[in-house]
Amino acid sequence: MSTEPLSRDGAPLYREVAQRIEALIEGGTLQVGERVPAVRRLASQLKVSVSTVLEAYRLLEDARLIEARPRSGYYVRGCSREVPTPGRTQTSEVAAPCEDRHLVLRLLEEMGRPGVVGLGAAVPDPAVFPTARLGRELARAAREEPERCQAYAPVAGFRRLRVQVARRLLDAGVSVTPDEVLITSGCTEAVTLSLRALTRPGDTVVVESPTYLGLIEAMGSLHLKALEIATHPTGGICLDDLERALSGGGVAACVLGPSYGNPLGHCMGDEAKQRLVALLAEHEVPLIEDDVYGELAHEGARPRAVKAFDRSGRVLLCSSVSKTLAPGHRVGWVVPGEHRDAIELLKFGSSVATASAPQLAVAAFLENGGFDRHLRRLRAYYRENVHRMVGAVAEHFPEGTAVTRPAGGHVVWVVLPERADALWLYEEALAEGISIAPGPLFSPGGRYRNCFRVNCATSWSPRVEAAVQRLGALAKAQLDG
Repeated sequence: MSTEPLSRDGAPLYREVAQRIEALIEGGTLQVGERVPAVRRLASQLKVSVSTVLEAYRLLEDARLIEARPRSGYYVRGCSREVPTPGRTQTSEVAAPCEDRHLVLRLLEEMGRPGVVGLGAAVPDPAVFPTARLGRELARAAREEPERCQAYAPVAGFRRLRVQVARRLLDAGVSVTPDEVLITSGCTEAVTLSLRALTRPGDTVVVESPTYLGLIEAMGSLHLKALEIATHPTGGICLDDLERALSGGGVAACVLGPSYGNPLGHCMGDEAKQRLVALLAEHEVPLIEDDVYGELAHEGARPRAVKAFDRSGRVLLCSSVSKTLAPGHRVGWVVPGEHRDAIELLKFGSSVATASAPQLAVAAFLENGGFDRHLRRLRAYYRENVHRMVGAVAEHFPEGTAVTRPAGGHVVWVVLPERADALWLYEEALAEGISIAPGPLFSPGGRYRNCFRVNCATSWSPRVEAAVQRLGALAKAQLDG
């Protein structure tokens, strides 16, 4: 085992120890049934405390990667059964109108309902964000710049924030000036403004299948139709199917989440992103890129955005701090390329400007440093929770279940045997205080009746573990009934 000093750059040491052991297991150095290094020996090797190693092993136990054997030590655990990753989905033959669906509002209402284990809405746990520091930045803005906080911000947003967004986009391979960035009220507004600039009622828009449920609602409000294109849980949208759809004509725009898209958690490679840009340029179809999960790679460098390969200005990059820093601040942005003027005018006509104080607070947080350290902790946290959730599904759900294993973000997609009904499961689980997001919410055509999405951003606890176990029992009961 490597004995180079552990990094102390912000991630807790026990998480780094756990990641090292996990890498050995995944790489085959430590195999099922083999003993992992003894606690005191590993502590001595890595020059950390015994309690640090014990905490790391606890995490690995929670993720079902190792198990403790009395008076013997810790061993690599074998899964009770192999649970496959779902295969690629299917392309729809026709575009479906996006209609209002009240179940989405119900799902959001359950989010704050006392006593409910909220695994449905993809909302991060507030405990993982630097709430106190952001609160201080808000207070400082109100104290030092009261007039700016109480007045309208510029339509495009405060320049100091746009400077920080432009700097962060360099990590995604995107080089833009602050003047090319427009601040919005979250990523949803960025996507909606982009759709308004590119489409008219009745137009057809290409989406991944399944796709983000909020996108379907936004498209419904604009009276658009969605053409669902097959998507693989690992590599993203099927480019061959997309090419056929574009060749048929009639597509006004595409809206994709190429980097850890919700709900599959897929991530396109650079070559696929380059081919995507070339296809869109050939057919003169713009792309709205939802990059809200782009900074949440579980390990390694963040993936490059599709916008990094765009030379024509047809890719409109949308994102926000909602998944990384402060959902309630509603601070997002769009890099709209050649559509900048049109979107700035639409922004003024819809909400005039994004709230001033949150812009100033987020800008100050990014200026003063610490965001990357926070992000490292957050990425490790999401990674652990996803591993735990996948392990719990493998442990408790019926034979024939498949589950995604995303390399970023904080949601997983569960595919039950075909005869299962996720809408039934949703109702039964909710009656017992457990919320999930049933599959039909992620398809304009109402597909994925046997699927559901689970949020892994909730702090793992015995209560969450019990909820997943109960979900599995309900699924088994439905299939046996």
